[in-house]
Amino acid sequence: MSARWWRLPPVWVRRAVLAPGIVLLAFVWLPFAAWLAVAVAAIVSFALPGRMRVTRVIWLAGFYLLWDAAAVVVLAALWVWHGFGFRIRSEASERHHYAVARTMLRLLFFQVRWTLRLEIEVQDADLDAIAQGRPIIVVCRHAGPGDSFVIVDALLNRFSREPAIVLKDTLQWDPAIDILLNRIPSRFISPRGVRRPGAPGGTEAVAGLARELDGSGALVIFPEGANATPRRRERRIAALREAGHAELADRAEAMPHVMPPHPGGVLAAMEARPDAVVIVVAHTGLERLSTVADVWRELPVDKRIVLKGWTADPSEIPADREEREAWLYTWWERVDGWIDAHQPEVSGVARARESAAEARRAR
Repeated sequence: MSARWWRLPPVWVRRAVLAPGIVLLAFVWLPFAAWLAVAVAAIVSFALPGRMRVTRVIWLAGFYLLWDAAAVVVLAALWVWHGFGFRIRSEASERHHYAVARTMLRLLFFQVRWTLRLEIEVQDADLDAIAQGRPIIVVCRHAGPGDSFVIVDALLNRFSREPAIVLKDTLQWDPAIDILLNRIPSRFISPRGVRRPGAPGGTEAVAGLARELDGSGALVIFPEGANATPRRRERRIAALREAGHAELADRAEAMPHVMPPHPGGVLAAMEARPDAVVIVVAHTGLERLSTVADVWRELPVDKRIVLKGWTADPSEIPADREEREAWLYTWWERVDGWIDAHQPEVSGVARARESAAEARRAR
């Protein structure tokens, strides 16, 4: 079998095996989950001392399983409703699928806020006043697990926008994500080594999505490409120097909270839709949650996630590509400065845990 099959099964396997399997597993889980819900409601509360990591993880895993299975059932019903798939690409179908996404994310974040003790705040964002009736390109910092969910939820449920996003192909292992995002404007991208001949790369996919945006559309781009970690940041800076971009590498070294951005996707989107409003988004609160071990150590995470948005002045966007790359780095310096000024407070216990974790990594 090909490497691509092992990386991601064919569509027929995902639809005929994975999706029904999730639903079946959820029904097996359901009787246990009902009793667990009672236990969690009685035991895991804000007034209860202790971290209760195992209970929280079991409950969240079970909830996500039920949430995913419910989404698959609803999406199957929409497939039947829209002519057994014949009208699945219609405007009405797209509206219905965005409505499902809004509801499912609202339910997911209600549970995540309660179980993990999360608080999410959005600052200085009024998209109706900034870009009423115009598409937007949302250029986001990428750090910590689930920040893409946070941003997409804000676009859908706070601002009534219809996000389009480019994602890694392996996310299609999740049946709900696979089915939903293959029915609305989104693109799954495979690495160059396993990409089918003729399949678009990330830059081409971003440009194609940008051209499809309507007045309520929002193209979401993460120029860093992955969660910012010290090792990734060091490798990215070294790659800039090897490619002869010493000035950009120096600027990147002066930004300790972010990774050097890949300009290709952002510039492709701007070139494809020069009428779109560019929104730059930073956030804090998830920096110390880079790995599964980090998340386990912090449970319940007790985080306040703050999102801050700026509107890029169209008159300040240069026309030359090289100048636009430097312009993007200027914005990333602003993002880094804001993050530095809004670092969440770290308790003495948390600081001690981080020091111990860094010592273990050093060994």
